[in-house]
Amino acid sequence: MRHILILLACLLLPVSAAAQETPQIVTVLVGIDGFRPDYLDRNMTPRLSALAAEGASGAMRPSFPTKTFPNHYAIVTGKVPDRNGIVGNSMIDPRRPGQIFSLGNARQALDPFWWDEAEPVWVTAERAGIRTATMFWPGSEVPYEGLRPSDWMRFDQNVTNVQRVNTLIDWLRRPASLRPAFATIYFDTVDTQGHRFGPDSAEANAAIAEVDARVGDLVDGAKALGIAVNWVIVADHGMRQVDETRVIQLDTLIDRASYIAVETGPYAAIEPVTGTDDRVANALLVPHEHMTCTRKEGLPARLNYGSNPRVAAIICIAENGWTILSGEPNYPVSGGAHGYDNADPEMLALFIAHGPAFAEEQRMQVFDNVAVAALLRAAIGLPQDPYADGKLEDLADALRR
Repeated sequence: MRHILILLACLLLPVSAAAQETPQIVTVLVGIDGFRPDYLDRNMTPRLSALAAEGASGAMRPSFPTKTFPNHYAIVTGKVPDRNGIVGNSMIDPRRPGQIFSLGNARQALDPFWWDEAEPVWVTAERAGIRTATMFWPGSEVPYEGLRPSDWMRFDQNVTNVQRVNTLIDWLRRPASLRPAFATIYFDTVDTQGHRFGPDSAEANAAIAEVDARVGDLVDGAKALGIAVNWVIVADHGMRQVDETRVIQLDTLIDRASYIAVETGPYAAIEPVTGTDDRVANALLVPHEHMTCTRKEGLPARLNYGSNPRVAAIICIAENGWTILSGEPNYPVSGGAHGYDNADPEMLALFIAHGPAFAEEQRMQVFDNVAVAALLRAAIGLPQDPYADGKLEDLADALRR
């Protein structure tokens, strides 16, 4: 009887606030622009390779077009570009005649009009009362229905990778009530050096090694703070070598006054000028060497692309390694490029999931990147989106059982 009374007394003792508090697990989405999964095979990524070996890892198939903005938004919305509204790094909208969204046009790129067709996961989390923070991520500096992350930074390429890491670590250092439960960080240097010098260059390799070290700093910094983290490390697309000897010049096929080249490069988005009849279609919708052109409604179903009004009327996709130009380019056709058919193996993107929510030593089959949003929702504790293109079952093997 005495033992029972002692047990009851222990159960009735007040529990300290620290004991009552459930340890907070933070989910961090790391975006490494232009990081192919085979970069891990170059023996210069000890931190990323260890995370990949210990956790769930594999290659992701990017959405078409294999460009930066469409795929970063696909990853955080779970919807392909045709449904998330960011159908290219450059795009037009019939509701905005004469205007072109582009990376270099901040007035358009920061206008919520272009981003309002799909809700990103940080907004879903904020609606649910879950604090979020974004140390850069395409779309995160633009309000969605008036909502932004609790903490966010306007993208500035002059902010070094070290400064980006330090900012995120400072957020994690906050008291639990002010600490984000979901955060993002974005590194662009692997993509930048891959474009300038090519994916197999010494400069690209140096960028790969440097970003690997920064990821290590992130992991070590969180560990030093005693913060448990679910790390989801992804790329938006891969990179392929290009050069000036493999160029398709649209000027040799059709006069430039007849069309608007919304985007050129590995793929071209072509909008005929009003009043040009069928001359653009007649010039482009015929067989060409090293390029296939199709009306948007005739694109292969596997691309899940062409139904959004923002997609230009004619889409031309270059043969792997070739570049489509309209007049003289404002950039050298050398180094590396992306934007090719998403079936191109060199467009594949990195995926690593490591942490309490994720499986150990799990190698993944190639999957579509829109499934990442479902995985993030599961890790954060958000309900699944029944209207998303990516489903949690596509990444079920990545979750800890």
